[in-house]
Amino acid sequence: MVRPMKTKVRLYVEHPLGPAQPVPLSRDQAHYLFGVMRLGVGDAVALFNGCDGEWRAEVIEAGKRGGQLVCQAQTAELQMPPDLWLLFAPIKKARTDFIVEKAAEMGARRILPVQTDFTNAERIRQDRLQAHAVEAAEQCGGTYVPEVAGLQKLSAVLADWPVERQLMFCDEALSGGTVGLENGSKGPWAILIGPEGGFSDAERQRLRAMPQAYPTALGPRILRADTAAVAALTLWQQALGDWR
Repeated sequence: MVRPMKTKVRLYVEHPLGPAQPVPLSRDQAHYLFGVMRLGVGDAVALFNGCDGEWRAEVIEAGKRGGQLVCQAQTAELQMPPDLWLLFAPIKKARTDFIVEKAAEMGARRILPVQTDFTNAERIRQDRLQAHAVEAAEQCGGTYVPEVAGLQKLSAVLADWPVERQLMFCDEALSGGTVGLENGSKGPWAILIGPEGGFSDAERQRLRAMPQAYPTALGPRILRADTAAVAALTLWQQALGDWR
């Protein structure tokens, strides 16, 4: 039974959640709850793990190096986002972090950094980006955390592209055109945002040749990559996602 709860802290844990389930805390989690948030024994915490929904838990042990909570009642069932991937070319560190955070907040199920012909970044910190996705889910009330994949070449991703997954290809060359989702349908989707230098001619030709691709304009102005990601997610969610 889902019950209302009152707690100021939400925490993602990699541990099963259920009635009377004890949940041990890592040193970092204990520091956050007891050192930063100043919680103590008897205080409530909202827990989620990406598969069991959200649970109200009570602190039963509090220490500097660890602690333990115990689940009391489920407060929200698992809410899965639409089957939507976000593909983007990594840019500067802070702006890449922003893209991952906003993708998690806005309902992407999977986040895939890709290396295009004009991508400057040759590597990413996958663990750091995954941590940003977790933090975003904690802050926005989500019960699911999207996976952040490792950096892959766009050509390799397209070579193994699922037949059933449609692709919203955000093409800056269409600036001033119209949004191209009118003929899209429900089902698996992905959004592709290009690098700061745009797509190469070869990439654009390959993408336009894909039967799953929907070349899409994001208005009359060329947007920065991080702005484009938010704009594209908004357009897709309003047209085909769970904002309708």
